[in-house]
Amino acid sequence: MVETAAALRTVAHNVRAARTRAGLSLEELGRRAQVSKGALVALEKAQGNPNLATLVRLADTLGISVSALMQGPPEGRVRVVAADAVAPLWTGERGSEARLMLTTSGPAPVEVWRWSLEPDEEYPSHPHQAGVVETVSVTSGRMTLIVDGTEHTLEAGQTATFDGDASHTYRGSGAGPCDLIMTVHLPPAP
Repeated sequence: MVETAAALRTVAHNVRAARTRAGLSLEELGRRAQVSKGALVALEKAQGNPNLATLVRLADTLGISVSALMQGPPEGRVRVVAADAVAPLWTGERGSEARLMLTTSGPAPVEVWRWSLEPDEEYPSHPHQAGVVETVSVTSGRMTLIVDGTEHTLEAGQTATFDGDASHTYRGSGAGPCDLIMTVHLPPAP
């Protein structure tokens, strides 16, 4: 519970700092990100429990990565992250999960995610900002990637990429769990 409170304080600080840098009021950020002002006030006070969809909408609106909202100060030249050191940002009812492992630095950051999808469990994602590109690499099992309503089956050893500004869904489709690495390539900051 202490780790969760610390993570929430970090998110609160980072949202407030990014909002201030962007010159946005709480009302304007809420309108653009489709998040209520009350939820933003609570978030900036390190209260509440924002879900993955809310964090993605805020990050997209602020022009930063989700992990930029969650990361503390840089730790040094090399950062090593173990999967069990990162709490899932999404968990499904059947045991699926998504963990944001890290985000690279630089003018066009890349988020690295580790996903596990149980059979027939899915995660629908709203479209991201223009210029976002996602890449999915299946390491074991089988999944269905749905982009703009078209289904694409991916098996272990296969990789797909697509523009993230379209609606998309990840679904486990094999007999067992599907493990994958997903990267989100963000456009350069303005």
